Amino acid sequence: MLVLGLMSGTSADGIDVALARISGAPPILNNKLLGHTSVKFPPAVRKEILRVAEQHPINAGALSQLNFRLGELFAAAALAACREFRVPISEIALIGSHGQTIFHQGSPVAYLGSPTASSLQIGEPSVIAARTGIVTVGDFRPADIALGGEGAPLVPYVDYLLYRHPKLGRVSLNLGGIANITVLPRAARPKQVFAFDTGPANMLIDALISHFTHGRQRFDENARLACQGRSLPALLDDLLRDPYLKLAPPKSTGREYYGNAYLKKLLALGRRYRAKPNDLIRAATIFTALSVVDALNRFVLPKTKIHQLIVSGGGAHNPLILAQLSAALPGIEVLPSGRLGIPEDAKEAFAFALLAYETFHQRPANLPSATGARGPAILGKISYAPPR
Repeated sequence: MLVLGLMSGTSADGIDVALARISGAPPILNNKLLGHTSVKFPPAVRKEILRVAEQHPINAGALSQLNFRLGELFAAAALAACREFRVPISEIALIGSHGQTIFHQGSPVAYLGSPTASSLQIGEPSVIAARTGIVTVGDFRPADIALGGEGAPLVPYVDYLLYRHPKLGRVSLNLGGIANITVLPRAARPKQVFAFDTGPANMLIDALISHFTHGRQRFDENARLACQGRSLPALLDDLLRDPYLKLAPPKSTGREYYGNAYLKKLLALGRRYRAKPNDLIRAATIFTALSVVDALNRFVLPKTKIHQLIVSGGGAHNPLILAQLSAALPGIEVLPSGRLGIPEDAKEAFAFALLAYETFHQRPANLPSATGARGPAILGKISYAPPR
């Protein structure tokens, strides 16, 4: 099968598209990445996504409209990618669309008299199927949550297929808006794999960049601004007391925790320590790296020997984060995922192509050891294309 994977992360930078050729069935799932690209959201759409994801009020009608508008944009991204890859759309057998997360509460909280967990990804898959003429799998997370899981992270299943090694213990680290890890002990069996969100990745850095440049810049290219900042150890110590870091896995987080309210807390800390803008950007960058190191030291390394840390996502291009990881993890090789065949920016879209393939074949693709679910779940909902 030729399968397109579509992904938009918590930073809502745009839609990543990956084209994969997939055949076989686990444990021998043959997969090859044939191409990847990215399509930016229109500025007004991105602004509304972030506004809603920050839990600002939206009425049911506007949420419904946004869901369908995003479906159109995801479909357009798929069609544009096929033109770029020079692959006729008729040759694509399946699309897997993660959609855009606007709310994620993986652990149950009190709601209308009953503990409730939920997750909401929008970008209507029926619209994608109708515009492309291709069967589309979307809404991957609820099936896991329905079985008591966090609904995240889901990529560990793919990490297991891609990176398990007979002799090397590995950790796959994705640095998107949020940082998450998949732990793959040497010669791991599926039940030995575990995964969780370690804390923020690009989300806090990007928020500070946008705040200090009044929206003129969206990220700190090559950590240029962070490298101009001073180190403030007391401020960093304050950040590393974040209670989320101490929570035992399975756990997941998102913009609900590390969004605008956290940014205000960070700015207040900056004022307390008399930090200049670049000092605060540096602190957030180093905090990102050290929160990953904290998670490894606290929950992984005491029980699992790790030889390699495989880094993907936008944060894999941040030299200060990579340098901090290397310095703080002696004896562990830190390498970008591109060295193992999947470019850093393609990994998650590629993952949802593989997850959609498994759904289409009615096979479970969560790892209960990673999400905390009571058992395996067939993920996602299938939207069929109109009859030809």
